[in-house]
Amino acid sequence: MKKSRFSDSQIVAILKQHEAGVPVAELSREHNVSTALIYQWRSKFGGMDASLMKRLKELGRRTPV
Repeated sequence: MKKSRFSDSQIVAILKQHEAGVPVAELSREHNVSTALIYQWRSKFGGMDASLMKRLKELGRRTPV
C-alpha cells in the first residue's frame, strides 16, 4: 500500500479547518489533493483526534495469530 504524504496530525488539522467552515475546494487547492480525498478522510476520520487515528491504524495492521 502506498504511504500517505500526510501524517495523522496533518489530516486531522485539515479536517478541523473544514469543520471550521473552510470550503473543501479551497482546502484541496491549498494542500494539493483532490476534493474526493478530503471527503474520504472526512468519512473515515471525521470526529477523531490524532491519537484515535493512530490507534485505528495500529488495529488495522495487526495480523491474526
